[in-house]
Amino acid sequence: MEQFYTDERNVQILIALLKKHGIKHIVASPGSTNVTFVGSVQQDSFFEIYSCVDERSAAYMACGLAAEIMQPVVLSCTGATASRNYFPALTEAYYRKLPILAVTSTQEESKIGQLIPQVIDRSIQPADTVKMSVHLQTVKDDDDQWNVMLKANMAILELSHRGYGPVHINLITTCNQDFTIKELPLVQTIRRYQAWDQLPEIPQGKVGVFVGVHRKFTESQVSAIERFCATHDAVVICDHTSGYYGEYRLQPTLVQLQKNAESPLDVLDLMIHIGETSAATFAGTIQTKDIWRVSEDGEVRNPFKKLSKVFQMSEEMFFTAYSKKGADKHDFIDACREKCYAIYEQIPELPFSNIWTAMQLSSRLPEKSLLHISASNTRRCWNIFPLPETVESSCNVGCCGIDGCTSTLIGASLVNPKRLCYLVTGDLAFFYDINVLGNRHVGNNVRILLINNGVGTEFKMNSHNSYMAFKEDVNEYMAAEGHFGRKSPCLVKHFAEDLGFEYLTASTKNEFMQALDKFTNPSLSDKPIIFEVFTDAELEREALEIMTTLDYDAKTLATHKLKETAKSVLGKNLINTIPLLSKEITP
Repeated sequence: MEQFYTDERNVQILIALLKKHGIKHIVASPGSTNVTFVGSVQQDSFFEIYSCVDERSAAYMACGLAAEIMQPVVLSCTGATASRNYFPALTEAYYRKLPILAVTSTQEESKIGQLIPQVIDRSIQPADTVKMSVHLQTVKDDDDQWNVMLKANMAILELSHRGYGPVHINLITTCNQDFTIKELPLVQTIRRYQAWDQLPEIPQGKVGVFVGVHRKFTESQVSAIERFCATHDAVVICDHTSGYYGEYRLQPTLVQLQKNAESPLDVLDLMIHIGETSAATFAGTIQTKDIWRVSEDGEVRNPFKKLSKVFQMSEEMFFTAYSKKGADKHDFIDACREKCYAIYEQIPELPFSNIWTAMQLSSRLPEKSLLHISASNTRRCWNIFPLPETVESSCNVGCCGIDGCTSTLIGASLVNPKRLCYLVTGDLAFFYDINVLGNRHVGNNVRILLINNGVGTEFKMNSHNSYMAFKEDVNEYMAAEGHFGRKSPCLVKHFAEDLGFEYLTASTKNEFMQALDKFTNPSLSDKPIIFEVFTDAELEREALEIMTTLDYDAKTLATHKLKETAKSVLGKNLINTIPLLSKEITP
């Protein structure tokens, strides 16, 4: 019977990626567990295969071959001790910087340590034998397939990353004897570019720059991004953690939160990803055909699962390389802003909640102040509303955890004691990090808004998997209800005042608005301020549900009256005036 490729999906993916990356030379040693790999490549005329019984010799053969052709060479061996014999030559390859890809086939990991013949543990490699070691598991679902494709790409790219060197792939096999697959699967190929490479062309169409959490942008970085956007009619997609405040900034949070609304971004033809982790609630809703990652570390980061290219260079270098002087396109950003901003007119009266306080406070923050935002529900609520143009924002989104937001604010406040530094935080995050408030370095430029609803509200939102499964049963353990004084009106008050803070409080809309002038006074006060606002978790859930189901039809926006008003009166800073502060406040 004629033989083709194995039906083991992980093996197919690896072979397909080897072909996509132009890696054709293989030195194979005989064995049982590598039959699915060797049996597949031997019938594909693309590959040039050499046989060697002794794995130690096979690996040295690969070294000699790689040194001559200056291209990667693949090794393939079976289970048992075969791979151990690769170590001498891999050590040679490591110090000579030779691109050897050692593919060691093995049985399922669950068999390791269970006294099963020819199953050994390859999870740890000597430090100076390979630059990277990855594990390609059996593919049982789409997540497995994505993971195998990603890791195989990473391994192949590492062969030439920061200089050449050996890499290890541990390839699981079920020893399936089905070799009837005639075509390899379509695979997502990731390629890496460096400053001296010939760079690919930007595709025609809609281009967006997505910014995760980012170090402070320099003026030259912002200028390079703006020239790029002007050249390609691009937008810069941000939230309050991104730190980008340039001309092409777009915050689509509210529209992207809508359950039934058309995205202002439609489908991007290319999304350029810069920065690090993003906690933007809309990040997963952006549709794009392709993603390029730009980072000096050159690492493969693929949170959106559509990465095709990694550019190992500075952002400024990248954006400058793709820019033209004198370009001035802004049609796409104008259209996106029109769609994004019109929805704010659809916001009805909201219940007293974190979202409502964000709507009232966001545009009243004093000029040039700094805003820190804590995790989960608070971050989502505040990302809905724009900030004044001169206000900078930050958030602990490296790991998106609950801890450290207050301490981080205090650290930031020390840099300029005359700059007002705000924090908005929930009760669990506040009490988790309460010790720092006793620090003797806390200055009178610190102002903290504490939204106290007595529970981890995030776990009680309709969209959260715990609430969908357990409803109110989440309260006791998952949402941690009832800790820290059960919304005591005295606990934080006494703690704050005894530590030298001025204490403000509100339990209604009117009380909040009465205290707001003091909290947003642009002049430094005599003491740091804690403003505790008591809300109800049920109203928090209701407010978010309202904000995600606004009556909004993006298709009607072409005739929206906001367009002419924006151009004639508000200009590009329209978004900074939108929070519905003119609405009548009802208790």
